[in-house]
Amino acid sequence: MTTPPPQGNPFAQGQPQGQNPFAQGQPQAPHGQQPGFPQQGAYAPAPAQPRRKLSFKTIKNIVIVIAVATAAIGGFIASRDDANTAAVGDCMHRGSSDDNNPDLEVVDCADSKAEYVVLAKVEGSYSALTAESKCAEEAKDFQYSYTESGDGSDFLLCLKDYKK
Repeated sequence: MTTPPPQGNPFAQGQPQGQNPFAQGQPQAPHGQQPGFPQQGAYAPAPAQPRRKLSFKTIKNIVIVIAVATAAIGGFIASRDDANTAAVGDCMHRGSSDDNNPDLEVVDCADSKAEYVVLAKVEGSYSALTAESKCAEEAKDFQYSYTESGDGSDFLLCLKDYKK
């Protein structure tokens, strides 16, 4: 005849019966309370959070974002007075003596830099020959034609000297 195995956890060899082997070292709760919870109405202070230090990678990414934003804003501000923003009646200044890239920019007509006035602005792509004939149609007394293409919008400006 064999004896039945002892009741409880068969793997708890050498452990006293009826006790939780994992509860060792935990304080016993007062009668009527669950262990691990503070008394009713008592507040436990929040544990102090350690301050995170900014890593080099985070600082580098912030600097890159600021540099890109600055370049975008600077480019927008610089392009506000380019030839593509010109309208009929605007005055223009030539920033370069190069005929292939005169660097025209819009200026106030009261400005001493004002050299030309826009007589017509025509959307589309034009060669030197077609620009002259198109300006002759649009503005009879034009003196100069300026074409721009490849920067998103192609256009033609018909200009004449600005008399102050």
